[in-house]
Amino acid sequence: MKVQRRSFCLSLALWTAVTAHAGSYEDFFAAIKQDDASGLTALLRRGFDPNTRAPDGQHGLYLAIREPSPRAFQVLVDWPKTEVESLNDAGESPLMMAALGGRLDWCRKLIARGAAVNKTGWAPLHYAATKGHLDVMRLLLEEHAFIDAESPNRTTPLMMAARYGSLDAVKLLLDEGADLMMKNDQKMTAIDFANSVQRADVAELIGKTVRQRQPRGKW
Repeated sequence: MKVQRRSFCLSLALWTAVTAHAGSYEDFFAAIKQDDASGLTALLRRGFDPNTRAPDGQHGLYLAIREPSPRAFQVLVDWPKTEVESLNDAGESPLMMAALGGRLDWCRKLIARGAAVNKTGWAPLHYAATKGHLDVMRLLLEEHAFIDAESPNRTTPLMMAARYGSLDAVKLLLDEGADLMMKNDQKMTAIDFANSVQRADVAELIGKTVRQRQPRGKW
């Protein structure tokens, strides 16, 4: 009888724990979406794993940046057990999402927590250059971001800036010494990227820089 009672109590405790976790799981992502810092903190203090993934594979810190939910982000980035370099299924990091959104202060906080400025494949500088976020680009370069980082199809930040970013973003990368002659898997250079979307001002700037970098003949 005592054995049966202990077995019953153990089963009840296990069921209660599972049920509580299931509720916490939903509450965790709801708190991030609603930017509920106090609710999120309470869950973490009760032992909820801050690196838990949502059904779509995204982790909490990434979602807080994507929303954006600034108070939830602050809670998660400050929480010691949060893995700031956790990648989603697409290989994207929280720093990449912060760079894409132009969140300079968030980028600083992530880097201070150990987020990688350089990584294989798409990198934070690609994302910042795509949107022309100059302050974030400067920060990444100051933190030794590889200026000619290659994506899986060998696209560089300069190529992304030439097609999608601002003229100032292109100029910044050129001034910092980005390689003008690199080609991606489609054999396209940065000037090809600009010409493909009729960005005459960008193509002119790149062409001018190419001429300036060519060694002058000796007379």
